[in-house]
Parts: sequence; structure tokens; C-alpha cells
Amino acid sequence: MNARRAFEAHLRLSYSSEGEAKAIYDAVAPDNKPLPPGLKIEMALDGRELLIDVSCLRGLESLWATLDDFLSCIQVAERALRAISGS
Repeated sequence: MNARRAFEAHLRLSYSSEGEAKAIYDAVAPDNKPLPPGLKIEMALDGRELLIDVSCLRGLESLWATLDDFLSCIQVAERALRAISGS
């Protein structure tokens, strides 16, 4: 039996407030479903921090592409939040 290796990444993003962390969480959470087979993304809030765990059985390149796409979505959400709040 040839078991596939899981590649994992654990991100901890800190924000200035719990409200800002929740807004970013709410903005990107719908993008996580449905996921392709072999890819798992779990997100949680811990006060002012957004915790993201990514597990990928599809290879290291797929993990990198997933992280790049996910962080791009987070960046867009952060920019939108700043534009709305005027900061």
C-alpha cells in the first residue's frame, strides 16, 4: 500500500480587534467549501487571532498554490475592510 504524505501549514494571523478578526473570518470562510479531494482547511477564531490549518494530500505544489490563493483572498478582505472603515 502506497500511503500519500500529507503536507500541512498552520497560520496564525493577528488583528487589531476581535471584530476585525471575525470580519476576515466571515469574508473568507465561504471560499473553503467545497474543497477538492485530498485538501482540508480548518479555521477558528481565538480572540484577535485567525487560526488556519491546511492539510494537503495532493502534493507540496498544491499546498503552496492553496496557501497563495487563500492568502490572496484574505488580503482582498483586509483591503475591503480598511476601505469600509476608512483607515
